[in-house]
Amino acid sequence: MKRTDYCGALRERDTGRTVTAAGWVQTKRDMGGVIFVDLRDREGILQVVFDARNLSPADFAVADRLKSESVIAVRGDIRIRGEETYNPKLETGTIELAAREIELLSRAETLPFSLEEGERVRESVRMKYRYLDIRRPQLQKNLRFRHRVVRAVEDFLDGAGFLQVETPMLTRSTPEGARDYLVPSRVHPGSFYALPQSPQIFKQLLMVGGVDRYYQIARCFRDEDLRADRQPEFTQVDMELSFVDQEDILQHLERLFKALFSQVLGVQMEEPFPRLTWRQAMDRYGTDKPDLRFGLPIVELSDLAAGCDFSVFARAVAAGGLVRGINLTGGASLTRSQIEELTRRALGYGAKGMAWIAVRPNGEINSILTKYFTAAQLDAILQRAGTRPGDLLLFCADSFATVCRTLGGLRLDLAQMLDLRREGDYRFCLVTDFPEFEWSQEEGRYLATHHPFTMPYPEDLPYLQSDPARVRAQAYDVVLNGVELGSGSIRIHQPEVQRQMFAALGFSPAEVEERFGFLVRAFSYGTPPHGGFAFGLDRLVMLMLGAPSLREVIAFPKNKDAICPLTEAPSPVDQGQLAELGLDALLRPGSRGEGARPAPQIDVEAVAELSKLHIAEGERASLAREMEGMIAFADALAQVDTEGVAITSHVVPLENVFRAGGPRPSTGREKLLQNAPEAQDGYLFVPSAVE
Repeated sequence: MKRTDYCGALRERDTGRTVTAAGWVQTKRDMGGVIFVDLRDREGILQVVFDARNLSPADFAVADRLKSESVIAVRGDIRIRGEETYNPKLETGTIELAAREIELLSRAETLPFSLEEGERVRESVRMKYRYLDIRRPQLQKNLRFRHRVVRAVEDFLDGAGFLQVETPMLTRSTPEGARDYLVPSRVHPGSFYALPQSPQIFKQLLMVGGVDRYYQIARCFRDEDLRADRQPEFTQVDMELSFVDQEDILQHLERLFKALFSQVLGVQMEEPFPRLTWRQAMDRYGTDKPDLRFGLPIVELSDLAAGCDFSVFARAVAAGGLVRGINLTGGASLTRSQIEELTRRALGYGAKGMAWIAVRPNGEINSILTKYFTAAQLDAILQRAGTRPGDLLLFCADSFATVCRTLGGLRLDLAQMLDLRREGDYRFCLVTDFPEFEWSQEEGRYLATHHPFTMPYPEDLPYLQSDPARVRAQAYDVVLNGVELGSGSIRIHQPEVQRQMFAALGFSPAEVEERFGFLVRAFSYGTPPHGGFAFGLDRLVMLMLGAPSLREVIAFPKNKDAICPLTEAPSPVDQGQLAELGLDALLRPGSRGEGARPAPQIDVEAVAELSKLHIAEGERASLAREMEGMIAFADALAQVDTEGVAITSHVVPLENVFRAGGPRPSTGREKLLQNAPEAQDGYLFVPSAVE
């Protein structure tokens, strides 16, 4: 039988038609001589009725033996259901397929988990059987939504005159930024390709080549620690434009995202996207990716606090630091435990403490700070912060970096605590004027904040050598709901400016030639002014759907340890493959000591489950390394020659002297945790004592 219609696409207008539907058996109900099956495909669910009076005995026997998730094809007639059996939850809820013939295409074994349980199944299990997880309607919806986003992006860029051009996946390693994934060359032993972190260099060369407007849905690779919104391989929407300035690109991006949200979500954004310089964003929100779905701006109070008698404030300002605060409207009603929790979080961000002033509804001030300020000083601070009766003012006094990190973090914590973010609220902003350089204590030199090809503002060019810290880059980010979607910049197209940039970064002429010689030569043959931008497609789709993780919008993602549970990649390879690549001497068994075995693959998720520990996301990689070290130590102990060494231990006969041997009912988790100082996700929460 050949399918004529999708299950979920049939409607009342198809009544009377003879159709063939195919899909997976979701549920089966045997009513004695009549069997009802919910048949599912990518478009939805259709009820199929197998009536023994309308089928051959052989076909009815096939229907009788059906198991969930088996694949079948059914031919029959579409008819209206009895009104009392309508299912308003289904688009096909008023019709059914009266089967006249069935073909079993594939019998399913019992599934390792129920698809109906969905998110309640452990993620590691769902990822191991991802091909089953994808059958769930939510994953199907996510993948279809992602497809619609890609189509909308491509349609917009095509209409704006962009050409889609592919760039190489095997390229040269340029060790600036994240670590590269390296690919050994068989033809050139000892040499390696790198998988692209982005098409950066090639898209600039396309501008040299006169392409003028380029885009690509590009696969990119970065070997870095993972989190919920980061994967080792990811997809960018990458673009580059010639003969433009920063304003041209910002307007283009605003048009693109507005069109995208209108077409895919039906969300109309009429107002211009707010714009902030990097410094404004840091001063007002403590971060260069501010969440504008709620207020709580940071207020500068250093000048008012400098003359007070509170030594913490005075010393911070005298040392060149800052005193800033956040005014929480209605925050005077926070409980003591809530304020203590905020204080713990402030300490976790690196602050030495958290001072506060609560103004009670009757105007009475509650704070230990009152004895350190005159009435005039206190009034000036409360007025500057906009503090009114019923409000709570939180302070941080420290260096610029610590104040930004602490108050920026507390601002997000308050939004979470007080549920200030609204579902379906999308707030974009554009952040510009990033620092061109950042100082690396580790390397003892300035590094490019973005990359070495970012054009400084013309008025800052004289300071490239004399004062790099004050140089601003023509770089810009697009931020959505506190998440950086992507970044871009105007590129350096003048060879002399590029030479000054390399000098400011401490690159010798030999290093420039080794790393970027081909690009510098290309720029010497006539380069148009150009700039570009790239944003994470996975991240955008995740935010538009409100999904908790990138893994929910990628068909076959890696887990938090950069492992694919489905294919078990990465994995050891055959010794012959290593020999062809000239790597066998380095990686053959025993090369790190006779009898050494391959490094173990630690399943941190499984260990956490077995030991009933909640492992924080940032601890997974370090925990895996520590466990690998333990296993390596055990291996080393096993290599110790104990032949002839006298046994120094003794065995005491075991005897159960503590309790009767019969089993007892286990104590419930809630009872075990009832006296815990704090519980989190069903675990005893132990706060970190040492960072």
